[in-house]
Formats: sequence, C-alpha cells, structure tokens
Amino acid sequence: MNQLVWLDAAAKTVRVQAGMTWRDLQEAIDRVDLAVMTMQSYSNFSIGGAVSVNAHGRYVGNGPVGYSVRALQLVLADGAVIEASRTQRPEMFRAAIGGYGAIGAITEVELDLALNERIERSVIPVALEDYPAYFQESVKGDADCILHNADLLPPLFNAPVAISWRRTNQPLTEPAKLIARNKSYGTEQNVIFTLTELPGGAAIRAKLIDPLLLKKPAVVWRNFAASLDVAELEPRTRRMSTYALQEYFVPPRHFMEFTREMASVIRKHEANVLNISIRHSPPDTLALLPWAKDEVFSFVVYYKQRIHQAAMRRAGDWTREMIATALKYDGRYYLPYQLHATGKQFARSYPEASALRALKHAIDPTGKFSNALWAEYL
Repeated sequence: MNQLVWLDAAAKTVRVQAGMTWRDLQEAIDRVDLAVMTMQSYSNFSIGGAVSVNAHGRYVGNGPVGYSVRALQLVLADGAVIEASRTQRPEMFRAAIGGYGAIGAITEVELDLALNERIERSVIPVALEDYPAYFQESVKGDADCILHNADLLPPLFNAPVAISWRRTNQPLTEPAKLIARNKSYGTEQNVIFTLTELPGGAAIRAKLIDPLLLKKPAVVWRNFAASLDVAELEPRTRRMSTYALQEYFVPPRHFMEFTREMASVIRKHEANVLNISIRHSPPDTLALLPWAKDEVFSFVVYYKQRIHQAAMRRAGDWTREMIATALKYDGRYYLPYQLHATGKQFARSYPEASALRALKHAIDPTGKFSNALWAEYL
C-alpha cells in the first residue's frame, strides 16, 4: 500500500496508495521539479494517515492537508470500494478528511502538487503583542512567503522568534535536493536530552544554541526544507521519559489572552515544555470535523514527560487545563494526541461530531472501524 499510482507532472497532480510516506512521494516528484503542497513538518508520516488526521504544517495560507486532496479511494465496512471527492459522494469525502478512520479506510489519495522552488530563511524576533499584526502584514500579506512559524521558548513563552522561508533567486547554501535518509541525529538527541535535564537548560538554549543555529544564512529547495526526519525528535531512550505533543487552535482576536494564560498554566504545573511553535490556518470549510472553524493561530506544544503513572496523571491535569483555556477563548484542541480531554471538552470542541456519529451509524452500524479515540468519544 505504498506505491505511486500515477503522476501527471504537467497538471501538478499525483495519486498514491495511502501507505506511501511523504518522503517516498518527495523522491518521486523531485525529479520533475515538483513539491508537496501541504504536509507536516516531518516527512516520515504516511499520506493516508496525514489525511485521516487532516494534518497541517508551516505552509502559509494553505490550511490543512485536506485542501490539497482532490479525491480519495475508501474501503467501507461492508467491503465496498468507493471513490469520493468534492463532487462525487462529497459527504464521504468530507467525513474521511480528518475523520480518524471513523467511516472507513483510506486506500488511495489524489493530491495537488506545487513547484519545487528555492526558498530563503529569515529569522526575526518580534514582541509578543506585535506578532498578530506582524503576521498579517509581513507573512500572510507576502505572496512569496511559503513557510512560517514562530517559536516561543521557556520559561516565559513571551518572545516569539519568527522564522519564514520565502521564494528567492539567491544561490543555494545547501546543494542537496533532499535531506539524506541515513543522516545521524545523535547530536540533536543528546542536546535535547541535556537541555531538558540540566538546570538552566532552557536559558542556555534561548541565549546560545538557537541563535547560533538560526543566524547562519540558509537558501534551500522547498523539498529539502520539507524532508525533515522525525528521528531528530526521538529520545535516546524511553525507559524513563518521552517527548509528546499537544496542539491548540485559537482565533487571532484572542492571541494575547490565550498565549499568556497558556504560559501561566505551563508554569503552574511545572510542565517540561521545550518549545511552542505558532502556525496559522484560514477557516476550514471542507472537513466535517474541522479543527479550524474560524481563522486560527495554532500552538504546537512540544514537551517532555516521565512515563510512570503519576507523571501521566499530572500530564492529564495540565492538558485538561490547557484545553479549558482554549475553549475559554473560542478555541479547539487537536485530536491525535493523548486522550486526556473529558467527554464534555470533546463535545464543546467538536459539536460537529454528532453529524459524524450519524453518518458512521448509517454506513458502519456494527462499529467495525474503531480506535481508541472513537471508543472514548464517539
């Protein structure tokens, strides 16, 4: 289930089996100077999986991956193999994108592609209160800006560092088209481990390590920037601790209030948050279960936690408080991560789940397709 079905380079479209990873696709399309339109920051994930969670990345103005999906092949509970798109069985199409497998299994995905262009990095510190206006004027308002995120670092999470990648004709600083598959990430893993265990590690990172890494000029191919390997985030061992993610989506009008309260919750619970990455999405009018009902800033929280039961309970406590804070400011939380939300929090975040539940009962009445998420909330 990981093969290329067909590629139309002239039309910038492709069809793949759902088990193909973004990296596999990048290798197939790079040779014809094409790139993935929208994907996660890391290329290891399967394309079918990314569609099922309606993933997003750092792409400016693109929204979630669902917007680049042209059509899907689905296998239903009764064994039927169907085609779904915006014009053919649109209700199935909308339910499959970001539906976490509730209505069936995605087996093929047809996608729009983009040109593989040179992009140049810029790194600009921005005052927290200025960031929404900066984003609107200098990022969203710049047609050449392809990728963008802003990093917030501990302990205060109040000083965004805006990182943007824009189209350029400048000479490449990295000639490779894609990051090598066999690259070793031992140094990165050791640095992250050290910074999260040593007293003052956050200050060392903010004042020394990140500025050194980001001040170097960078001009790369779009495919190179999108071929990151999630191995760089992997812990050296999971015997005692692991790294995890949470994500929250909040309308721009509540950016300041949410950011400050989010930081307060993290400090209150002494959560070991390594960084928070801010992204953006326009409203999602496609998915039946949208995480961006309105225009939103997304806050991707990357943290370290111990794996014993008491630590898991503490993580649940501060996660539920984070979700409550997002809901307070008309926001939502992202569903793929640890199932800490209460049933009421899920229902408030995703009132559209009732429509998904009704469709599932109609086409999968025995509940053949299930998982931990839907066993808990649907």
